[in-house]
Amino acid sequence: MADQKFPDPHEVETIPGTEGWERMYPYHYQFTTDDKERTEYEKSMFWFNDALHYPEPMYPFDIIWDEAWFLALSQFNTRIFMVPPALGVDHRIINGNVYITPVPVADPEEVGNRVPLFMERAGYYYENWDKLHDQWEKKMKETIQKLEDLEIPALPDMEDISIVKDGLGTSSGYKLLSNYDELIDLGILCWQYHFEFLNLGYAAYVTFVDFCTKAFPDIPLQRITQMVGGIDVIMYQPDEELKKLAKLALELGVESKLEGKKDIDTVVKDLEGSDSGKKWLAAWDKAKYPWFNVSTGTGWYHHDASWNDDLNVPLNSLRIYVEKLKSGASIDRPLEKIQQERKRITQEYRDLLKTDEDKQTFNQLQGTSKLVFPYVENHLFYVEHWFHSIFWNKMREVSKIMQDHGFIKDIEDIWFMSRHEIKEALWDLVTAWATGTKGRGPLHWPKEIDWRKGVYQKFKEWTPPPAVGTPPETIAEPFTIVLWGVTNESMAAWAKLKEIGDPDKVTEMTGFAGSPGVVEGLARVCRSVKEIDQLQEGEILVAPTTSPSWAPVFQKIKAVVTDVGGIMCHAAIVCREYGVPAIVGTGQATSIIKTGMKIKVDGNTGEIKIER
Repeated sequence: MADQKFPDPHEVETIPGTEGWERMYPYHYQFTTDDKERTEYEKSMFWFNDALHYPEPMYPFDIIWDEAWFLALSQFNTRIFMVPPALGVDHRIINGNVYITPVPVADPEEVGNRVPLFMERAGYYYENWDKLHDQWEKKMKETIQKLEDLEIPALPDMEDISIVKDGLGTSSGYKLLSNYDELIDLGILCWQYHFEFLNLGYAAYVTFVDFCTKAFPDIPLQRITQMVGGIDVIMYQPDEELKKLAKLALELGVESKLEGKKDIDTVVKDLEGSDSGKKWLAAWDKAKYPWFNVSTGTGWYHHDASWNDDLNVPLNSLRIYVEKLKSGASIDRPLEKIQQERKRITQEYRDLLKTDEDKQTFNQLQGTSKLVFPYVENHLFYVEHWFHSIFWNKMREVSKIMQDHGFIKDIEDIWFMSRHEIKEALWDLVTAWATGTKGRGPLHWPKEIDWRKGVYQKFKEWTPPPAVGTPPETIAEPFTIVLWGVTNESMAAWAKLKEIGDPDKVTEMTGFAGSPGVVEGLARVCRSVKEIDQLQEGEILVAPTTSPSWAPVFQKIKAVVTDVGGIMCHAAIVCREYGVPAIVGTGQATSIIKTGMKIKVDGNTGEIKIER
């Protein structure tokens, strides 16, 4: 990679009209030129744009989750499980876009010293995985319950007399400040739990990949992923609930009430008129908790509404299944077929090993990978979907109070403030309320937020470089490869596209072979959930990334192509589980491929051909 040039992170120009943007984000996220040691470190590292998690610039508040995993992932690697070759992942921000770099353990002797520590600590988790996982699930449900129960109190003109008669000794103002702190702390705690198992889940898989690539030098990475596929996970349950509801609708004979373009309120009214309709509605209501707490996006942004926020989203997806069932098609995930293929491929490669010792190691590593694999997907439902869906709406309750007191114009304006600025503004608000005076916030925040909105719009119009800094000779850090899809080959492929310059001249591109199969069809570019209802039967979905709530459209499409991700990203995993060919981590598919173009997708090799 030495011949590939990426910008010096300190020389990326500020977009005209955004001068001062740095105040919108944590100060330690800035690349710096005022400290020689830090500047040299930043220059020497390879920072890549984390478009897997953030396909658009970060809002000042939404960066809370980036801060949370900055701490959580890194601490488990570096201080808790003592992962031998890897420390944490460092973070920076350029024009609102997050850049990250894995920090390796540079001293080979230190790597060796960490091995026995990792074996003891990680080994305990692997040996007690089920027990500890049950404990984790209990902790997560308790955390979500605390979040749901958390009250965000409005500020009354006069406190209730019970404050006096119960001798409470505190006010609604204090409770607002205190509960805001608890809301933020629950978010950070949730992300501590997020990484309790995740690094170990990836580590087990990466160790299996490492063994296989050494034992079978020509094995495609996709074959290794197929050896841990076909495992049922909670993350697919929201989709399974829709399938059950579709089947129930046909059993009860109420499917006609669901068809057409009617919104959920009209559908509910229609169904309430019969016993069969009421029975179906009872099943619909039961499915909402917790399964409709699934985000329409990745869950990382405040604007990623959940199904419970907009019940028309699951209703529209449900209609796809009803239509399929009426045509006589199966809507079930091809689990048995994938499991049979897993057994066949596993046996095929096991038979190639020559020694009993190698076969035993292979069995152990594959078994551990299968054991931990469900967590890699399941944590998404509990954290990014269930918890986040509730969290965003609790923050809107905070925002409503700030709007009522004139600190912001619109409830959605709060996302342009950082969590620390909100706490400071709440102090201004409650002290003004307490003293019967006017706070300074209404004079400061509306103007500041208007300016920030303008800055953010310019960020969205800017194209961030895929990476900055000094690329290593070889990208070897396993998480970078399997999750983000950043490799020497992918960077070379992206650079090749850049050399062509004109997107209209690109006739072929490559990515990771995420899920097997070869198909041709018309492309449909969808950049968000708002666009997926445009998908037509037999089209190929081209998207920045995919969300779990998009699963129903897999019944209509031939294949998936994404801009970002490696072989263990969510899009690749889900496509394999649904038997849909996929190519992930293409870098620029949504910029080059246009809706209506005829493309050929080879999910076995990662090659895409575009007809011009």
